Amino acid sequence: MTDVAVVGYASSPSVRETQGTTNGVEMLVPLFSEVFAKTGLRKSEVGFWCSGSSDYLAGRAFSFIAAVDAIGAVPPINESHVEMDAAWAAFEAMVAIRTGEVDTAVVYGFGKSSAGELRKILALQLDPYTLAPLWPDSVSVAALQARAGIDAGAWTEQQMAEVVAASRHRARANPKAQLSGEYTTAELLAQPRFADPLRRHDCAPVTDGASVLVLAGGKRAEDLCERPAWIGGMSHRVETPHLGERDLCTSASTKAAAADLDLDGVRLAELHAPFSHQEILLRQAIGLDEAVEVNPSGGPLAGNPMFAAGLSRIGEAASRIHDGSADAALAHATSGPALQQNLLCVLRGER
Repeated sequence: MTDVAVVGYASSPSVRETQGTTNGVEMLVPLFSEVFAKTGLRKSEVGFWCSGSSDYLAGRAFSFIAAVDAIGAVPPINESHVEMDAAWAAFEAMVAIRTGEVDTAVVYGFGKSSAGELRKILALQLDPYTLAPLWPDSVSVAALQARAGIDAGAWTEQQMAEVVAASRHRARANPKAQLSGEYTTAELLAQPRFADPLRRHDCAPVTDGASVLVLAGGKRAEDLCERPAWIGGMSHRVETPHLGERDLCTSASTKAAAADLDLDGVRLAELHAPFSHQEILLRQAIGLDEAVEVNPSGGPLAGNPMFAAGLSRIGEAASRIHDGSADAALAHATSGPALQQNLLCVLRGER
């Protein structure tokens, strides 16, 4: 099968609120222009378009169709969509290229979280019979997981604060980060609890944003990018939505996905952890040691555009391959409550 690489990436600034519509067109148009300028690819040459978004978040049925306005009506396109983070759209696009159906693909994700009450909207992804009718919001579900891990000795509030401090510190070098700065763990731990044991800084901020990825296969990838980020492997697994049937202190799906991949040489990882304790949990589940740099971009705690943040993890990891600062990197995306679904992608500077 054809080797596939990430050859272009662009993302909008992560902000608390945009003035644009919920269909994401205003955010996507400049990003498409940016990746086409970087790669030299023309819109007419794109073999496949695939997006990730949510009708619930946008507040309208088939909202992704309105976003196609950002692409334009001419020429006609080959298009698909996933109702979740666009990292899964990247998986679909990769399969299309590997099987020889197309040689290039543009993947995009977008979300205007400020348009509604995100915590309540995400409750709709819970089991519709036993959990959703109780309306446990996403932060409360994450707090249950954080407390379970603390009580089990899997992590501590001190370690959670260290994750936040590192995220804010690294985000200073990311001009598109929503939150950044220098904080001590003592300063963070002195803040009041928001949803015990979580403090506000333990939770990813509500963010509007979008990201775009360009994939290409074989020789086409080498024509479009000086140093393509070759996909060495991609795996995703899902667990039950019933929280009481899962061990919330670990992630069986992440472990299973990691077992599918060759992580040899990986010294950089972008993890989609919307809550501080989840970064610790994911490191443990994947088996990343202290030598691996995690979230050099600042990660989701510095900006978490729904349905684009997971795709951005792939893009941020690929960017480190493109600029030569890494030879191998790992990207992770999650969807669902308390890390229910997880995707891992290994990227390498050589085939």
